[in-house]
Amino acid sequence: MPVTPLSPPAASLDQAAGLAAAWLRANCPCGQCQDPGSGQRLAGLADLPAQVRITAATEAGGDLHITFWPDGHQAVFSPSWLKTQAATATDERTEDAKRLWAAADFPAGPPAWPWRDYRGREAARADGLAALLRDGMMLLRGVPARPGAVLAVAQSLGYVRETNYGRLFDVRVTATPSNLAFTGLPIAPHTDNPYRDPVPTVQLLHCLAGAAEGGESGLVDGFAAAGLLRREDPAAFGILAATPVTFAYRDATADLRATRPVIGLDPAGRIREIRFNHRSMQPWQPGGPGGGDRVAGAAAFYAAAGAFARILARPALMLSFRLEPGDCVAFDNTRVLHARTGFAATGTRHLQGCYADLDGVSSSLAVLRRRTAP
Repeated sequence: MPVTPLSPPAASLDQAAGLAAAWLRANCPCGQCQDPGSGQRLAGLADLPAQVRITAATEAGGDLHITFWPDGHQAVFSPSWLKTQAATATDERTEDAKRLWAAADFPAGPPAWPWRDYRGREAARADGLAALLRDGMMLLRGVPARPGAVLAVAQSLGYVRETNYGRLFDVRVTATPSNLAFTGLPIAPHTDNPYRDPVPTVQLLHCLAGAAEGGESGLVDGFAAAGLLRREDPAAFGILAATPVTFAYRDATADLRATRPVIGLDPAGRIREIRFNHRSMQPWQPGGPGGGDRVAGAAAFYAAAGAFARILARPALMLSFRLEPGDCVAFDNTRVLHARTGFAATGTRHLQGCYADLDGVSSSLAVLRRRTAP
């Protein structure tokens, strides 16, 4: 088959494929540069020439053949691979990759699947995992209401994240609670474990026994709420995105602290994480907006935090539902804040929970899609 030179002249060969010579050289797929089995790079960036130019660029059999200066290295790139790489990189954790919602978008409660169907059909499991990534939540019904069953759900997502609470934890009233979750008090929308770095990115709660009255669960799309704050009070949004906040938790066996803004942004300014829990938030300290003026800085921060808390409490944003025995809800703990109404401390309400991580969910979904692709 004849080899046909590309049209750009030699002086502009570095842009022959619309890609930088250094980029092409660093991503050469030949056996010297990339292990064919694992796909991992063999040639380190420090091993590449400091200055790279393209001395020849030709098409043969539909592939792009490149020769580089100064070492004469040759690479072959397929058009399908180049097309994939030309797509704009996206971060699936940011607001742009999500379907933002309010309570009215889910009149029947969180998107739900029967546990038997979810476990038995890969297509159903893929749908559930996709909902967890897209909407930040999914509900499984009919999970056996026995201790430890939540771990099987977590393992279907990826991997269990063990913490100081163990592989799983019980949410029920205790005589000497170390956390307000272990009382019958109402709890406002919050992030779990904001005092960890990294914070657990997926939380699961499995109902073993419900309260006779009260104890309804609630979920709020924190990305949607932060978006409302950005539109309604840009100054408050800027303060919460720029001010480092310390969250802390301490008991007999743990002493945990993490310092992050309430609203985490990516380099492009898109919302990527919400970390909000007034129960473990430590007093504001200088260092954020307001400069060295402690009074002005503290006033500005607490006004901004209060504005966000009031948005989170809006009934239109709160998706309320009741967990019945056998129900297990999983949600993105970096985006969806959870809450509950109060209930009688003498009741039998008993949830078991555990943590997992979003990278495991993404990996499990990608593998399922590979297996089920036509």
